[in-house]
Amino acid sequence: MFGTRLLLVGVCGGTMMLGGCVAAAVGAAAGVGTYAYVTGKLTATVDGSLDDAFDASVKAVNKLEFANVDSRKDVFQGWVTCTMADKTDVRIDLKKLTDTSTEVRIRVGVFGDEKKSVLILDTIRDNL
Repeated sequence: MFGTRLLLVGVCGGTMMLGGCVAAAVGAAAGVGTYAYVTGKLTATVDGSLDDAFDASVKAVNKLEFANVDSRKDVFQGWVTCTMADKTDVRIDLKKLTDTSTEVRIRVGVFGDEKKSVLILDTIRDNL
């Protein structure tokens, strides 16, 4: 029993050193939803079709005044790339799950930035 706990603590500690928080829930009580933040990438499921989530993502990066916005979409997936004022690259990947839900993955910079990723996700959700 003690060995199992020690192994679990070691795995969790090692994971946190490599990628930051393994998973986090934000604002579930407030209805904002949940997300997972693993190895620098935020992943969440949003209520909305791929088309709606794609449009909301483009609106979000424009509202946040990011530059060099480029985007592409087909019937299965899409992506939006842009650059922050400090020249940090942002990539939003979208994947159709159903007709009414879409997976959103956000990476800010090379190593990720959880706070900025959450702000981008919240802005996308505000535009849905």
